Amino acid sequence: MATTPDDDDLDPLPESSLVSRILAVAGTLLRKGAVLVALLVLVVVAVRACQSTQGPSLQPWHTIIPDEPAASEISAGNWQGYLTAEQRMYEQLRRKLDSAMKPGDRTLLNRYYPASLTSPEAFGHDWNRSYVLEPDGAAKGVVVLVHGLTDSPYSMRSVAELYRRHGFIAIAPRMPGHGTVPAGLTKAGRKEWHATLEMTMAEARRRAAGRLPVHLVGYSNGAALAMHYVMARIERGEKRDVDRIVLMSPMIEVNRFARFAGIAGWPALFSRYAKSAWLDVLPEFNAFKYNSFPVRAARESYLVTDELHVVMEEVTAQRRLNQVPPILAFQSVVDDTVGAHAVMTRLFDRLATNGSELVLFDVNRSRVIAPVLRTTATDWVGDVLQDPARRYTLTVVGAASSEDAAVVARTRDVGSDVVKQQPVGVRYPAEVYSLSHIGLPFAQDDALYGNVPSGKAIVQLGALAVRGERNVLVVSQESLSRLSYNPFHAYMLARIAEKIPAK
Repeated sequence: MATTPDDDDLDPLPESSLVSRILAVAGTLLRKGAVLVALLVLVVVAVRACQSTQGPSLQPWHTIIPDEPAASEISAGNWQGYLTAEQRMYEQLRRKLDSAMKPGDRTLLNRYYPASLTSPEAFGHDWNRSYVLEPDGAAKGVVVLVHGLTDSPYSMRSVAELYRRHGFIAIAPRMPGHGTVPAGLTKAGRKEWHATLEMTMAEARRRAAGRLPVHLVGYSNGAALAMHYVMARIERGEKRDVDRIVLMSPMIEVNRFARFAGIAGWPALFSRYAKSAWLDVLPEFNAFKYNSFPVRAARESYLVTDELHVVMEEVTAQRRLNQVPPILAFQSVVDDTVGAHAVMTRLFDRLATNGSELVLFDVNRSRVIAPVLRTTATDWVGDVLQDPARRYTLTVVGAASSEDAAVVARTRDVGSDVVKQQPVGVRYPAEVYSLSHIGLPFAQDDALYGNVPSGKAIVQLGALAVRGERNVLVVSQESLSRLSYNPFHAYMLARIAEKIPAK
């Protein structure tokens, strides 16, 4: 007769066998996950390949890559050598473009046609190139100004001129790949940008001669490069060579898509899908900034911020954040290019008490505009002035109230329980609902990006507030509606001037 064993007689499953089963299940899930990821990537690549066969064709400025020095050559050279190589490159590029352009390319809207209304030559000087502004008298200091991605040294002109008027030598380098043709950004990247900034700072140290203060100004991607330069020197234990930092729309964090942007360009390995190497292929009607945007540039911008975060973590671990010079930063609370909130949380909230200040430009909260704003994008700034524990001064610039468009600056100093309010002297423009990433460096009377008539025979982008039917304009309505100037530019310059030493 069969007997039924007691529970105590049953052998438990061996521990090694249980672990093996768990590992087997995990392995199966991982394999399935990898297959799903691979399929997703294939779908993305296939869609990108299909998209690249549609839309406008690539033009000479998308395919002719300027002959620029590599990072190693830039590092081994100096400022004068860089200017010489830049001049040679521009001469070669002009010849190549002239021979490659077709009659249909010679239009009044093409910046690469010298007689067009959008040519840099229409401005009397090609501000795409590196430049130095010398003060009228003896130099009181040196400032290096670093422009942003797809941008050019033109964007640094107003701040450079401010420093020049205050007796500083202003040096504005052109980052490789910029100020020429969009194709330049399919080759030049962060290694060349870092090398160029290092070389320019060496020139600043030479001119300062150990006796003059040195300031470093960065806009957008240029701000990330500037912060990386400062942090890297601290991490390496090198002597500080920057006395003050000024940042505009700093690229501390970018869209997460940029991390994987390189995948979008994979189909370009096949010539039939060469256009997939571009996120945007657009007419080039902007004299000092590219409209077309290559995939590689998006990837490089992400890597710049990623490298910045890595070196910041190292400096934090070394407990050397107290060596960071004072920072004055300006940021719109809404920004479609960089993470506006991250400027506060990922940079300023980590700083030691060193006299830094973050200035936030608020949206227009008038009773007419407020209801159409996305609260998820704007409400984060609502209570930032309530935190008394910040180790930096925080200022929010915006309208006095929903009924009063007079602009005021609300400031909370370090260690203070009081929020001070000071009039700025302007009104929030009724037709403007926010500032923009691209507009911060430019005044309303800027010849290209401002809305005050310049009187020049050019296409003034900031004054093109047009209305009409869809699908009529050669350029996108979206590109014309994005604010290209800063209504509070004079306030920004005044705040920067406060930090420029008088002697």
